[in-house]
Amino acid sequence: MLYLILLSYQGPLSAVDAHLVAHRAYLARHYAAGHFLLSGPREPRTGGVIMARADCLETVEAWVAEDPFYVAGVAAYEIIAWAPSLRAEGMPAEFAPQADVA
Repeated sequence: MLYLILLSYQGPLSAVDAHLVAHRAYLARHYAAGHFLLSGPREPRTGGVIMARADCLETVEAWVAEDPFYVAGVAAYEIIAWAPSLRAEGMPAEFAPQADVA
């Protein structure tokens, strides 16, 4: 199952930036483990988005609880479970194996 993790910053960017190095290390660990597929800031910079792959929501919730932004209280999180039914021809099937090619 795919999950979209939507982050919304709480407070000034200076508070967020104080935890940015630790947040990037957290992201790197989850990319190395194969959990995270895509991530980046929203435009304008009001938060971020992470696309993750996991077997269940509880796993994703546990990952979020480890995020330095979450621990510091500088971001609020929304987790959306997502089961894509269509994908572009060039999109790797491993991202959405159940999705048909459009």
